[in-house]
Amino acid sequence: MKGLPDGLHVRPLGLDDSAAVYAVMAASELAVLGTVTLEEADIVADWSRPSFDVAASTVGVLDGDLLIGYAEVSDTGRGDAAVHPDHLGRGIGTALAGWMKATARAQGATEVSMPVPAGSPGESLLRALGYEARHESWVLALPEGAEIPAQPLPPGYLLRIAGSAELEPAYRVIEDAFGEWAGRPRHSYDDWLGRITGRPGYLPWNVQVVLDPDGAVVGAVNVDLGTSTGFVNQVAVRADQRGRGLAKALLAAAFASAREHGATRSELSTDSRTGALDLYLGLGMTVESTWINLGTEV
Repeated sequence: MKGLPDGLHVRPLGLDDSAAVYAVMAASELAVLGTVTLEEADIVADWSRPSFDVAASTVGVLDGDLLIGYAEVSDTGRGDAAVHPDHLGRGIGTALAGWMKATARAQGATEVSMPVPAGSPGESLLRALGYEARHESWVLALPEGAEIPAQPLPPGYLLRIAGSAELEPAYRVIEDAFGEWAGRPRHSYDDWLGRITGRPGYLPWNVQVVLDPDGAVVGAVNVDLGTSTGFVNQVAVRADQRGRGLAKALLAAAFASAREHGATRSELSTDSRTGALDLYLGLGMTVESTWINLGTEV
C-alpha cells in the first residue's frame, strides 16, 4: 500500500477479524463523538452478505499483530475506514483512502464515497484529498424514559411481527421506497435478508409489518437490539399508502419492542435525501450527531 509508514504491514481481512475491526472503529467513534454507536454484530451482518467478498473488499493495517486501521469498499463504491486515534497523523488514513479509490475502480465503480462525522479528522482528511459532500445524515435518539405515544392505524390495517412469508414483501416495500433516492443502487433480497436474519442475535420481532385490509404488506420496519440500544435500520411505507400515519405506527412499535427487550433508548439514522428529519423530531427524537457523506471520482 502506497504511503504506509515503515514497520506496518497490510493484509485482507476475514470474518474472524470482526472484533479487531470493531475495536478500531469504536475507539475512533468514542474519540470523535464521545460515544459508540456501532456493534460488532453490525460488522458481522454486513460482511455476511452473499454479494460481499470480504477478502477482496477489505484491508487491515497492522503493527505486528495489532490492527490499527482498516478500510472496505463495496461494489457500489460505498467505502468505510477507520484509524485508531492513537495512530492518527502517520499517513495511515491517506494510504487507506488511496486503497479505497484503487479498489473501487477495480470493482467497476465510477466513484467512492463514505460517511464521516462532521468536523472529524476524517472529514478534514477527505476534503484535503479532494472529496466533496454528497449529502448529510443524522443519528437521532429517543432518550431514555421518553414517552412512546400510541399511534393508531386506519380502520382495517394491522401491525404485527413479520411472518416468514412476509419478509420478502417487506423487503420489496423497503427497497422500492429507498430506491426513490437518486443514485442509490438496488440491493438483492439475499443481501437484505443476510443483514437481518444473518445478524448475530436476530429474533423475529426485529422485523414488523403493516398489512392493509386486503392483507398486503404496505409498510415495514427493521430494528436491531444492541447492548442497551434499539437501532431502527429501515422503515418504509408503500408510496400509495403514505400520509396515513403508518410510518409513525411502525416506529412506535419498534421503539416499544426494543424497550420491552431491554433497550433503554432507541436510535435511527436518516439523511437529507429522505426529507424525514422533521417526522423524527416530531416524535420526540433528538439529533445526537451529524455525518457528511463525502465522495470522489475514481
